[in-house]
Amino acid sequence: MSSSSGPADIPLRAVTRGAKLAALPLGMAGRATLGLGKRIGGRPAEIVTAEIQQRTAEQVFKVLGELKGGAMKFGQALSVFEAALPEQLAAPYRATLTKLQESAPPLPPRVVNEVMIKSLGGEWRAMFAEFDTRAVAAASIGQVHRAVWADGRVVAVKVQYPGAGAALLGDLNQLSRLARLFGVLVPGLDVKPLVAELKARVAEELDYALEADSQRVFAAAFDGDEDICVPKVVHQAGEVIVTEWIDGTPLSRIINDGDQATRDRAGLIYHRFLLAGPARAGKLHADPHPGNFRLLPDGRLGVLDFGAVAHLPEGLPPPIRQFLAAALAGEGADVVRGLRQEGFIKASIDIDPEKLLSYLLPFLEPVTMDGFRFSRSWLRAQAGRISDPRSAHYYTGLQLNLPPKYLLIHRVWLGSIGVLCQLEAAGPWRDELNTWLPGDQEIPDPA
Repeated sequence: MSSSSGPADIPLRAVTRGAKLAALPLGMAGRATLGLGKRIGGRPAEIVTAEIQQRTAEQVFKVLGELKGGAMKFGQALSVFEAALPEQLAAPYRATLTKLQESAPPLPPRVVNEVMIKSLGGEWRAMFAEFDTRAVAAASIGQVHRAVWADGRVVAVKVQYPGAGAALLGDLNQLSRLARLFGVLVPGLDVKPLVAELKARVAEELDYALEADSQRVFAAAFDGDEDICVPKVVHQAGEVIVTEWIDGTPLSRIINDGDQATRDRAGLIYHRFLLAGPARAGKLHADPHPGNFRLLPDGRLGVLDFGAVAHLPEGLPPPIRQFLAAALAGEGADVVRGLRQEGFIKASIDIDPEKLLSYLLPFLEPVTMDGFRFSRSWLRAQAGRISDPRSAHYYTGLQLNLPPKYLLIHRVWLGSIGVLCQLEAAGPWRDELNTWLPGDQEIPDPA
């Protein structure tokens, strides 16, 4: 592998990647024509539409799942709507995406050395007392090595894959040209500005100087915190970040092996960090995957990887608190009006307030009772409720849009709920929301 090529699972050749992505509109157009023919032939329009959506989703998810880089990033963003799709389509996509995320091959030591020379200079080894060329972790755009800094501190060294940036941004440029076609999947979704926002955020993930700055801000905001530990940045240059090393039990292991008390505590601190970040640091950690969190021996939750960050200098948007309060008070018209003002409902979409409340309120069950315990069965019930095409909830979900400024917030909301359900954690969730969401309006206890 030369220094100009990326890891084996990131196809960098623009022609190959472009051909896969370009195949999407052809397939969609063909299905739309087929659907028109069937309608002319007398089949009910709603049945034909459902079939077109299902077949389109199957092809979209298959192509996105086969490509890493920006295509996979877009697939992750689009996956926030997968609960609105039939499980038989969403499940294989999730499995493919998970497999890709976990199968990134490590860079050979020679390529690691080339990246280190390019970023830190030819004498880079003098900066370390020890450096293990074997990666201890690998992800979609980089990998991590354990080392000892010259002053004796144990450190984590994050090295970006050569060529990862070209693959990411090239895919997103292709996808931006296909954006309008994704309306077949979710008619209420305006994809073009969503792709533009995603491109901006992905460009930030590739900028290790910006990532280091974000980590410094988080580390300062949580310095001395009794529950949260953010490793300090030791050094950053080029495509390398060096940070303090932290040892702890991965949240994924807590999910599998932790006792209930440990899982409850981990879930509460995890939830609190995600809410408190915007209030204390002006930023939201936007990658809530369990692999980015460690429970330390002293009981604190260690937080890693600050590449994906939403910049929220004023904290989380105040309308979130207003939406919650209005929905729990049963004020459907206020919820519709507020969601429309924020861009969650497009001007061309008419939505019934009572149907919207019926769609939303079950999601808010965790804040309607003290000590609510998340569970996989609860999450499955929610997904099943809105993913059945025979249900009115299904069509309500398809009418909703995702405003670009809420892209990462929504990603964190969905991802964190999934983690809390895996932990089966119980806690005072409404109290945490009342503490950290900006605004004075109390989120009521419907009981």
